[in-house]
Amino acid sequence: MTTKTLSLLLGAGMFFLLPAARAAADDTEAVTVDPDTAAVIAGGLRYLAHEQQANGSWSNAIGRNGYPVAMTGYALMAMMSAGNLPEEGPYKQNVAAGMRYLLEEVQPPGLFRDVDKGKYMYSHGIGTLALAEMYGETQSPVLRERLTQLVQQIVAGQSQAGGWRYEPNARDSDVSVTVPQLAALRAAQNAGIAVPQGTIDRALDFLRLCADDNSGEFYYQPGRQPGFACTAAAIYSLQLCGEYDDPRVKRGSDFLVAQNERQGQWWAYGNYYAAPAQYMIGGATWRQWYPQIRDELMKNVTRQGGEAFWNDRHSQGLGPVYETAVFLTILALPYHYLPLYQR
Repeated sequence: MTTKTLSLLLGAGMFFLLPAARAAADDTEAVTVDPDTAAVIAGGLRYLAHEQQANGSWSNAIGRNGYPVAMTGYALMAMMSAGNLPEEGPYKQNVAAGMRYLLEEVQPPGLFRDVDKGKYMYSHGIGTLALAEMYGETQSPVLRERLTQLVQQIVAGQSQAGGWRYEPNARDSDVSVTVPQLAALRAAQNAGIAVPQGTIDRALDFLRLCADDNSGEFYYQPGRQPGFACTAAAIYSLQLCGEYDDPRVKRGSDFLVAQNERQGQWWAYGNYYAAPAQYMIGGATWRQWYPQIRDELMKNVTRQGGEAFWNDRHSQGLGPVYETAVFLTILALPYHYLPLYQR
């Protein structure tokens, strides 16, 4: 991160309420983006810009509902991970248009309008996360008002079990829907939006119930469906909530390294959380993890006419916009642009 960028972020309040900065001993700066990877990131950004809709949204263009709120959130996170903000970077206009789309979709009392009702909270979390990261930069009063409403809906929608499910106020919870809510809450808190500590504490209790302390892996729900993706999401969430020293984080990280999953059903989803989780751990863990995931992604990327994208078995049918946004965010982690992942 350049001195200019750091001063801009600090001046805009993006590091508000963050814990102490990563210790130099973690040596995370030793992991860099090589020229070929940088070229793929640039091509991926061109692809996402080309795929943006006239109203500022992105869609997977598959099925009757293209999940525009969630896809827009993913695409915006990818663009921000490479240094693009509403008023900064070569894709600032795309970021600003995506931000306007999400803001226009927020309806009183803080619910996104164009969302698949069967899986509402997942899209709500991703869209809120993107706006929270942007609010730290813009400090826009209009954005703050909408973001506050969205955060209040996450808090109010917490399930009886302590996490979140696809619909608000459910009786049970699962790790996959809980993680975007916690990421959104943490990003909003970093930007100065009040988040009740009790909400975080209850969610942490739920995550710990999902841990298998023998294997290190986490379950989708307590005692049900353990695996790579849920483990990645859980240790990512614990660290976002400041639980860096929870022994479950180290055990989960070791499980991910040993598993080294490359063919699983939820590969893209799992690695979207595994990469920043290992990045936040830093040190030798991150120095080992990034080259492996980078090489795997570079092996499968499609380069075409100056653009780069992914569209293979990893997307669970969600299509190239989702997959490209996810993998660009992973590849761009060494740029250190996303405040959410800084310890």
